[in-house]
Amino acid sequence: MANLRSAIRDIKKSRKRAARNQSVQSAIKTWVKKTRVAISRGEEDMMATFSATTGLVDKAAKRGIIHRNAANRRKSRLARRLNEAQAGS
Repeated sequence: MANLRSAIRDIKKSRKRAARNQSVQSAIKTWVKKTRVAISRGEEDMMATFSATTGLVDKAAKRGIIHRNAANRRKSRLARRLNEAQAGS
């Protein structure tokens, strides 16, 4: 354990931030999975789900939780699946 007061405070802050970031990353994974399922099933609300997912991913990238390129990659892959599903229908 750290000895200096400032170091102890830094550890507390980093643990809080890590917990907050973890919950956002978990939410991203959940929404990406929901979107993939909605696209594969051809559900009516797949566009709304896709929109919510991209918003969540963009917000996480803006806040620095995930890298900007990683966010763009996730959105691109989902958009490609969506376009393929719509073209096939």
